[in-house]
Amino acid sequence: MKNKFAVTKNIDMIQGPIFRSLVLFALPLLGSNIFQQFYNTMDTMIVGNYLGDASLAAIGVCTPIYDLMVGFALGIGNGLAIVTARSFGSGDREQLKRSVASSMVIGLFSSLVITVIAQVCLYPLLRLLNTPAEIIDEAYSYISTVTLFVIVMFAYNLCAGLLRAVGNSFMPLMFLILSSVVNIVLDIVFITSLGMGVRGAAVATVISQGISVVLCVVYIFKKTGILVPERRHFKADPGMYRELLGQGFSMGFMSSIVSAGSVILQYGINGLGYLIIAAHTSARKLYLFSMMPLSSMGMAFSTFVSQNKGADQGARIRRAMKCVYLYDVVVTVIITAVMWVCAPGLVRWISGSGEAVVLENGARYLKVVAPFYAVLGILLDTRFALQGLGRKLLPLVSSIIEFFGKILFVILLIPRFAYMAVIFCEPVIWCIMTVQLVYTFYTDDYIRSFRGPERKSSKVL
Repeated sequence: MKNKFAVTKNIDMIQGPIFRSLVLFALPLLGSNIFQQFYNTMDTMIVGNYLGDASLAAIGVCTPIYDLMVGFALGIGNGLAIVTARSFGSGDREQLKRSVASSMVIGLFSSLVITVIAQVCLYPLLRLLNTPAEIIDEAYSYISTVTLFVIVMFAYNLCAGLLRAVGNSFMPLMFLILSSVVNIVLDIVFITSLGMGVRGAAVATVISQGISVVLCVVYIFKKTGILVPERRHFKADPGMYRELLGQGFSMGFMSSIVSAGSVILQYGINGLGYLIIAAHTSARKLYLFSMMPLSSMGMAFSTFVSQNKGADQGARIRRAMKCVYLYDVVVTVIITAVMWVCAPGLVRWISGSGEAVVLENGARYLKVVAPFYAVLGILLDTRFALQGLGRKLLPLVSSIIEFFGKILFVILLIPRFAYMAVIFCEPVIWCIMTVQLVYTFYTDDYIRSFRGPERKSSKVL
C-alpha cells in the first residue's frame, strides 16, 4: 500500500524498482549540490581571476574553518530530517509534526550558539593555524561575515532536508537554481563593481541562501501541509527530543570531527606557502564538484533507508546497498577518465593563475585522488545507511579514524613529503574508514536479520 501521506512530486521509495527510485530521488539532489557548489565556486573563480592568488588563498584558508563551524549546524539539520523521514515511513502524522516542531527549536538554539562561538574564536584560530601574515586579515573578513549568518544556512538545509524526508527532492533544487543565479550576479557586483573584496563574496552567499530559505518556507506552507506543525506540536516531548538530539548531534559531531581533522590538515598546508594553498583551494573546489554524484546518492540512500526502516523492509535495504555500490564503481571510472584528460585546464580555469606551482600541484591532486572515488562512494553510502537506520554512535568511529589519521599525516608525513603527503592523506584514510563502516553495517543486528528469505513487513502504511 502506498504511504497515505504521499504528495505530488514525491518519490515512493518504500515499494517499486529500487535503483530507479534512488536515481529519480538523487538527481534533484545532484542538481542541488551542483548549484550550491557552483555559486561557492563562482566566489573562488571571481576572486582568483579578479583579486589574485593571495585572495584565493585567503578563501582557501577559511574553507576548513567554515566547514567546522557551519558543518556542525548542517549535520544537525540532516540528522533531524532523518527522524522525520522515519516517521513518514511509519505513517505516523502526529509524530512527524512533533519532529518538525522540535527540529525547529533545536536548530534555532544550535545556530545561535555556533554564531557566538564563531565570532569569539575565529581570529585566534586563524593565527593558531599559522595563516600567512599577508592574507590573515583578508581571510578573517570573509569567514567572519559568513559565520555571522549561520542561522540562514541552517534554515535552508533544514527546510530542504524536511522536504526530502517526505520524498520531495525536486523543489529544493528549483529554489537553489534561482538563488545560484542571484549569487553569481551579486558576486560580480560586490567584487568587481563595488570593490568589496572577499567580503563581497561572503555577503553574496548569505543573501542568496536567504532567498532559498524564504522560497522553501513559502512552498512548505502552501504545498506541504504535513510539514507544518501546530502549536500543540511544540509542547516538549522528552522522548522526541532525546531521539532528535541523539540523531542530530551524532551527525553534527561526526561532521565537526571530520572538519576538525581538515582544520589540522590545513595547518600543514599553510606551512607550504600561499601558492600551494591556492593550488589546494582550486583542486578542492573541483574535487567537491566531481564527487557530487557520489554524495548525492549517499544522501538519497539515507532517506531510502530511513523510510524503509520505518516500514520494516530490511531486505529491500540490503538489495539497495548492492545497487549503490555498483553505481559508485561505474561513476568512479567516468570521473577518473575525465580528470586524467582535463585536470590541468580545469585548475587553470578555476584559479585564474599562471603560476606553475598552482597549476601543476592542483592537477596532480585531482589525478591521484580520482581513482579512490569508488572507496569514497562506498564509505558515504554505508555511513548514510547506518545513520538512516538510527545508529548514532557507530558512524562516529569512522570520523575519529579520519581525525587521528590527519593528525598523523600532519606530524609525520607532510614535513617530509610536502604536498604529496597532502594528496595521499584522504585516500589512505578513506580505505581504512570504509573497512570499518562496511563491517559495521553488515554485522548490524537489524540488517543481519534479513539475510535469509525476505521477511514480510509488519507495518501498515
